[in-house]
Amino acid sequence: MPVQDSHELVSFFAGVFLLLVVASAVTAALRWRTAGHGPNTTVDNLRSRVNAWWVMVVTLAIAFALGKAGVVALFGFVSFMALREFVSLVYTRRGDHRALAVAFFVVLPLQYVLVAMEWYGLYSILVPVYAFLFLPIFAALSNDTQRFLERAAKLTYSLMICVYCVSYVPALLSLRIPGYEGRNLMLIAWLVLVVESSDVLQYVWGKLAGRHKVAPQLSPSKTWEGLIGGVLSSAAIGTALWPITPFTAAQAAAIALLVNAMGFLGGLVMSAIKRDRGVKDWGTLIEGHGGMLDRLDSVIFAAPVFFHVVRYWWQP
Repeated sequence: MPVQDSHELVSFFAGVFLLLVVASAVTAALRWRTAGHGPNTTVDNLRSRVNAWWVMVVTLAIAFALGKAGVVALFGFVSFMALREFVSLVYTRRGDHRALAVAFFVVLPLQYVLVAMEWYGLYSILVPVYAFLFLPIFAALSNDTQRFLERAAKLTYSLMICVYCVSYVPALLSLRIPGYEGRNLMLIAWLVLVVESSDVLQYVWGKLAGRHKVAPQLSPSKTWEGLIGGVLSSAAIGTALWPITPFTAAQAAAIALLVNAMGFLGGLVMSAIKRDRGVKDWGTLIEGHGGMLDRLDSVIFAAPVFFHVVRYWWQP
């Protein structure tokens, strides 16, 4: 890792850790103030979110310290856990076992190997073309036709969500941006911080000023006030961090608004799937705060859009 990139990453994570210390202190103070009034759901939820951030930031810092291999391995593991959560909630039959095995142990690792090789021409079509074509073939060979179309659609969609879209985060390392050589890890740091901070800030603004529901049937806790306040606040953070990106301040602001909008809409889509399956959370991986997909849903929808915006406008 270049010295400049190393120093920049250390400064970035030092700042994030400082913010987390402040957030933890504020949460502890709120818990102390409300301790005599019984359980407080809002404070407990905020504490869970801060704790989840600690885990994510520490894990991301370790992966960044290991360089490209660490980042690819981390998101490969994230994809595996996310795919496991998704598949566990959808309807499958014994006839799908062969296709599921290929999805988990062939398609998923191959996608990340191709990302590590920076073979854009193939990793960009592996899941939407070849997995889309061949996984239903494996399922059909089982001679089980009951709800076949539904099963095939759910399997390919789960791969698109949990593997294909997630893999565009480490794929940012393959971009060749003039004047930005050796700093691509900062693109990942910027994307994750902006999108994930938007989630937290939407929650905070929603609790402070939320009145009007965005989509009460999908996500009763999301309000227009929380959405607008959270997206604008997070976009301000993204704008302030423009020096670590190849963007100007105005470009950083516009892209932050774009990825936050995609993150919010992605959260609605994932909420709709959970409501359809009759569950509140995707899993129990994160104590008191659901599964991997509950924390990743916004990044899933933002990452491919962010990648292609940067690739087509900043890479020659």
